[in-house]
Amino acid sequence: MKNTVLKYYIAAFYLCSTFVMFGQPGTGSDNGGVDDGGTGDTTPGTPIDDYVWVLAIIAILFVFLKFRAIQKNKIQG
Repeated sequence: MKNTVLKYYIAAFYLCSTFVMFGQPGTGSDNGGVDDGGTGDTTPGTPIDDYVWVLAIIAILFVFLKFRAIQKNKIQG
């Protein structure tokens, strides 16, 4: 029971902390520095979704392994 609660706490902490860590707007202008003497931030946005496909593959693999374990338990039990 203690181990299960700990897993939920870790998952909640991870989800809450990554929600805060997404790319935030900068302090420069948002129009390329047109109205502030050219000192605006013209760098591209933060690429936070570069490896979504990797996460999807891991999720599909995890579901497959869990489903296989459930089927194996049904056959044995």
